[in-house]
Amino acid sequence: MELMPQELEVWYLIPAIRRELTKIFISDFKLSQKKISEILGVTESAISQYQKSKRAQNLKFSKEEIEKIRKSAKKIILDKKHSKEYFFKLCLNLRGTKSLCELHKKQDKNISKNCDLCNCQ
Repeated sequence: MELMPQELEVWYLIPAIRRELTKIFISDFKLSQKKISEILGVTESAISQYQKSKRAQNLKFSKEEIEKIRKSAKKIILDKKHSKEYFFKLCLNLRGTKSLCELHKKQDKNISKNCDLCNCQ
C-alpha cells in the first residue's frame, strides 16, 4: 500500500508521541492516567494501552528523539495551557526523522532506497 508522509504522521507518529509522553509523564512526573488523558485529549483506556505497549508499537524513536519528547513533556507540564501548541511543534520537529522515514520504507515497498520525499534529517 502506498502511503503519503502525512498518513504516517496520523497513523504512526502522533500515536507514538502519545506513547512516549505517557511513559515520561508517568515515570518522570508521576501523573495519573486520568491526568495524562486530560492533557493528551484521549481516553484513559488509550493511556493504559500506551503504558502497557499495546498501542503505537510500529514506530521506535532514537535516543535523540526521545530526548526531544522528554523536553516537550517538561514544557507541557510547566505550561498545560499551551500543551497543544507544544505537541504540534513536537510533531513538526519529528516529521522527516530517520525513524519515521525507515518506517515509511517498511510500510511502502514502492519507495526507493534513495527516497528524499520527507527530507529525512
